[in-house]
Amino acid sequence: MASLRYLSIAMVAAASLLAAACATETGTNGSAPPTAAQNTGNPLPGGTLRLVGGGDVDHLDPTSAYYTVTSGILRGYARQLFNLNGVAKEAETTKGFAVVPDVAAELPTTANGGISADDLTYTVKLRDGVQWDTQPPRAVTAGDFVRGFKRICNPVAGAGAPGYYTSTIKGMAAYCAAYAKAFETAKPTAAALAAFQNAHDIAGVRAKDDKTVVFTLVQPAADFLNILTLNFSSAAPQEYDQYVPDDATFRQHVISDGPYKITQYVATKSIKLERNPAWTQASDPIRHQYVNTVDVKMGVTEPDAVQQQLEAGSADLSWDLPVPTAQIPRLKSGDADFKIFPGAVTNPYLVFNLQSKNENGAMGKVKVRQAIEYAINKVAIAKIYGGADVATPLHTAIPPGNIGYQEYNPYPTPGDQGDPAKCKQLLTEAGYPNGLTLIGAFRNAGNHPANFQSYSADLKQCGINVKGLPVRQGDYYGAFLQNPTIAKDSKWDISAPGWVPDWYGNNGRAVSQPLFQTNCAAGTSNYGCYSNPKVDDLIKQALAEPDATKAAGLWHQVDETVMGDAVIVPFNNQNTPIYKSKRVHNALYLPAFQLYDITNLWLDPNSP
Repeated sequence: MASLRYLSIAMVAAASLLAAACATETGTNGSAPPTAAQNTGNPLPGGTLRLVGGGDVDHLDPTSAYYTVTSGILRGYARQLFNLNGVAKEAETTKGFAVVPDVAAELPTTANGGISADDLTYTVKLRDGVQWDTQPPRAVTAGDFVRGFKRICNPVAGAGAPGYYTSTIKGMAAYCAAYAKAFETAKPTAAALAAFQNAHDIAGVRAKDDKTVVFTLVQPAADFLNILTLNFSSAAPQEYDQYVPDDATFRQHVISDGPYKITQYVATKSIKLERNPAWTQASDPIRHQYVNTVDVKMGVTEPDAVQQQLEAGSADLSWDLPVPTAQIPRLKSGDADFKIFPGAVTNPYLVFNLQSKNENGAMGKVKVRQAIEYAINKVAIAKIYGGADVATPLHTAIPPGNIGYQEYNPYPTPGDQGDPAKCKQLLTEAGYPNGLTLIGAFRNAGNHPANFQSYSADLKQCGINVKGLPVRQGDYYGAFLQNPTIAKDSKWDISAPGWVPDWYGNNGRAVSQPLFQTNCAAGTSNYGCYSNPKVDDLIKQALAEPDATKAAGLWHQVDETVMGDAVIVPFNNQNTPIYKSKRVHNALYLPAFQLYDITNLWLDPNSP
């Protein structure tokens, strides 16, 4: 999953948060909940979970949501056929990689008839009792999941990784191509989009009846159930046909089938989720409805300000900002509310806009990109995030802990601290003996400004001046990097996003396909529009290879080719430091989101 995964606080905002912290929390029936002393180990219902941070969501529409923090709240209001569980301990992280049934009644297998003998047909039965928060509530049906899959390729706010679906599901590629062609010139109004979807079918996705979805694949895919856990695979109610995907009107009419529903959304300001009365515990094996309300406040862009609120008890979790780097040594020395979960991610990394025309198309020249590979001091960047406890220099496109990873270093520098002389040499060979000027886009919150300052200082040493372009945190992925028009218009040359794989285990598809397979459409995670037929062919071979060892070798070839083309500069593999307030209990960590699961924690109102 894209990560898709990140100013000093105004006094008025701080005062309001402190006031909220002092309010008395009540139980589900309006009475005071039991105290921790009275509690026998069972969760205490009630209370408001308070999240504080900097930016907005990328999307509220499950079809297109890909930012890790969005996924964290989306878990409360949108459900998929299958999902992943959170884990309580750092040492148990891999337990969070296992697929479990969500709306599906059970995991399909060959033995129970859910998977055909040739591994090409998946028959998924829906569990009873799953309902939409409509008036009156009505059942979530197989047709709602079919509708969700039809929305994946919409030309307005499509899924961030459509390749997962077009490369696995029969007819999906043809359906998406037809969808794109239909709106090359036509205006994508809500009515027109709905008309196309309702008049066209995906050959490999059908509702056998209201309680059964049948998928037909183009080839066996051992990771298909992982794909079905993603936000993109959510059910979509028929009411969504009335709106342009994820536009401002849609965001005021999100319908829930999870334990919480969105009752207020103010762009760049706040989000409020409250209990969904249509949800029942019996219908949901992985979520709970312990807290009454989830309250997200935006606009606090300094990690130190968020950390102060968490430790003071005026907030419970960070929304999108990291634990302050300077505080990590103190916290790790014995604060029980602080944990560091192991990572297997590429975060951050430098990506090049290969479509930029700036400096005579410099980003399209491999020697310029290779020069930049040698320029970066990766140790300095790791220190921004907390040093060796948190971040270690990364040399490969596939990070450790993912299929296809093999350690090698195609652009070695002394102590991983950069080689300005080698950078200058390659720039001269590329035709830029006097250097060049690039536009570097960066998020305006958290560690991102410092990260920009570090890599731009490295580039300056070899003659590359970088003009900074700050981008609002909540706009960075959905509205900026994933907008191909901005890239084509040469609005940026380099930028430093992060990538968290959408799942672990057999996950070559979740690392290399979204970032490096040819895809320049809106919503893509191939931000720079990289295209290499050799890479596309290797990805295709790896996805079709049933032997895990041979598949890993093919994924490594993808890595070698991508790094030879210098498509990205991997900076760090990061662990995840995370902090919670003292009143948060049962905090289960979701490795794919790098967040705690809001649908499983509960609050002790007597903790500060």
